[in-house]
Amino acid sequence: MSTAATADHVIRQHVYWSIGAGLVPVPIADFVAVTAVQLDLIRQLCTIYGVSYEEGTGKVWVGALTGGAVARLGASAIKAIPGIGTLLGGVSMSIASGASTYAVGQVVKAHLASGGTMANLNVEAAKSKYANEYEKGKDVAKQASENKEAGDVFEKLQKLGDLRDKGVITEKEFEEKKAQLLKDV
Repeated sequence: MSTAATADHVIRQHVYWSIGAGLVPVPIADFVAVTAVQLDLIRQLCTIYGVSYEEGTGKVWVGALTGGAVARLGASAIKAIPGIGTLLGGVSMSIASGASTYAVGQVVKAHLASGGTMANLNVEAAKSKYANEYEKGKDVAKQASENKEAGDVFEKLQKLGDLRDKGVITEKEFEEKKAQLLKDV
């Protein structure tokens, strides 16, 4: 598989993971989970392109690119409304999360593929590309969220996360199982 194809595969996996994270019923926890997925996406793309990853810079990139996170927080806050709020907020948040992750992935992939590093991202150009890719990402996320197989994967990933959080499996075991589940999605 080519470097670009590998990167596309990793982006797709993280879009699915973000959609699942966006469905977390706890306001703000979903936002934090999606940010963690996006940071992992940047880390993995850096590995694919042979670029040294710096978590602090990754956080800056996510913050700079996803400046529209206020809308995601709004969808997250809607979940606090009993009953219908959880349903509407979850759907809105999951699509926005998937679209945002898709856009972050496309921006970072293009930057790294052109020889960029963690130290030289043109933030203004990246924001413009992010906005365009976010719009495309809405369709990608909507299609992904309608994928029955992906729904099964989300449930399995959530259960794995619970096992990890309870100390039943290690972080390494979680990552290995997560990679297995996302490999074919």
